[in-house]
Amino acid sequence: MRTGPGPGTMRALVGSDTLRTELCMTEPTSTGNAGPVSDRETGTHRQGPAGPGRKAVAEPEPHHPQGLAGRLNALWAGVLGANDGIVSTAGLVVGVAGATSSRGPVFTAGIAGLVAGAVSMALGEYVSVSSQRDVERTLLAIERTELQEFPEEEIAELAALYEAKGLQPATALQVAQELTANDAFAAHADAELGIDPQELTNPWHAAWASLIAFTLGSALPLLAVLLPPAGWRVPVTFAVVLVALALTGALSAQLGGSKKAPAVARLVIGGALAMAVTFGVGRLVGGSVGG
Repeated sequence: MRTGPGPGTMRALVGSDTLRTELCMTEPTSTGNAGPVSDRETGTHRQGPAGPGRKAVAEPEPHHPQGLAGRLNALWAGVLGANDGIVSTAGLVVGVAGATSSRGPVFTAGIAGLVAGAVSMALGEYVSVSSQRDVERTLLAIERTELQEFPEEEIAELAALYEAKGLQPATALQVAQELTANDAFAAHADAELGIDPQELTNPWHAAWASLIAFTLGSALPLLAVLLPPAGWRVPVTFAVVLVALALTGALSAQLGGSKKAPAVARLVIGGALAMAVTFGVGRLVGGSVGG
């Protein structure tokens, strides 16, 4: 995407997180064949073109399977949906349980909260991800147009991006030219926008993941508050919810590559506070109304 002046085009530049091009610098030997190449980034030692006494090296497998980004998106939506279902429904049923010992009102409030929350989460994810996909499509359309109208300027811009990442100007230009010759649209979309045209976000995946996860998460506190005797409902619900929150916190930390202890602590403490507050409100309001 061009950054310089151009006729009526909107400029946007999104840096790619990673340079997905492997550079192999070879030194000629006395026989004219390329010598060994060390790949410091991957820790491998590769040979140049096959020749006498040399073995051809197979093409490396892709680091990430096709569709991984979409699956991670749906998985993230599922984890967050489950967490929201656990906390919101637990707070609701514990609050009602603080006001009355009757199962009927607790069950009604829990089911209503489950349905309303699941629909709200699914709709929110669908709208949010649809908006993200619309933006991605718009940026890709602009990039495709600029590649057709200003091909030389686009190559120069791509080379400048790689040069900014630390490549020498000549090497950056060579990389830009080779990537453009191979698949111009994919190369420029990745480097300039950070978008894979083949893996646009899917709003339906995120919506269904949130709907199912919220429903499953809500079922835990709902069952925990309904099954035990009246005197044990709140303590059992507290225990079940805190264990479930610890598990979702650990899973979210693992997906994000962060430390598990802080993530678990945040969720457990936040969930405990939410239930304590709603229980206290239920006791206070229930006692006032009952009196």
